[in-house]
Amino acid sequence: MDVNRVFRDSACLVTGAASGIGQALAEALAGAGARVLATDIDEARLQEVVAPLREQGRTVTARKLDVTDAEAFESTIHGMVDEWGRIDYIFNNAGIAIAGEVRDTGLEHWNRVLDVNLDGVVHGSLFAYKQMVKQGSGHIVNIASAEGLWGFPLTVSYVTAKFGVVGLSQGLWIEGKDLGVDVSVVCPGYIRTNIFSSVRMVNFDRSVMLEAFETFDRFGIDPDECARVILKGVAKKKPIIIVTGLARVLWWIARLSPTFMLNFARKDFARWRHRGRLADT
Repeated sequence: MDVNRVFRDSACLVTGAASGIGQALAEALAGAGARVLATDIDEARLQEVVAPLREQGRTVTARKLDVTDAEAFESTIHGMVDEWGRIDYIFNNAGIAIAGEVRDTGLEHWNRVLDVNLDGVVHGSLFAYKQMVKQGSGHIVNIASAEGLWGFPLTVSYVTAKFGVVGLSQGLWIEGKDLGVDVSVVCPGYIRTNIFSSVRMVNFDRSVMLEAFETFDRFGIDPDECARVILKGVAKKKPIIIVTGLARVLWWIARLSPTFMLNFARKDFARWRHRGRLADT
């Protein structure tokens, strides 16, 4: 399949496009000849990403967007439709994480993670979906995580949000398919971005967490490769797109024996938990 042909001249919106997977998606879509509306809350960094694409003659527009602001998100989509006549793809990618055990995190931490990672995806999906139903076509791509398929320690609020994104996407796929709207949920494994090196920590040593994740890094891939896998899956209209071989293997194990995966994660966490927690609270 010629992925470039699928996306050429399409109207695409990407959230969280200033770094990581979002940046890679915006660059790949622009390279395929799509019209791209790249959004992020970090406007300065977003402009740095978009500038070289414009110099290459790509049709890319940068716009500051806080995905937790429903009115701003709706206005952004309406503005895109006013300018380009339609929205063919939306990539709901923006996300954050806060790391720490549940006993050490507060409601403010949970609200922040859920606001961005779940509500932000709901906003993009809802407003894009209504427009796509009017058009009779469109494709919603929600970036979840392998952490939306089985449980992980330290980022339970993130896990909760990503499980929600998976459920949202699958339910919306059922409703939208016969209305001409496709939905894909993307569940990447370990992608070499700065999310863990820059994540906010709550009463836990970052170096211990990063050391524990070194095993996954060996099986990880770069954002550019991740974007290629995502776009290939979207072009094939796959309802669920698992990124990295290790994530696919663990997904199958989790489906066959959820309890095995839970105990495996618990025993692994027990090996380094005591070294990372900073103080009793």
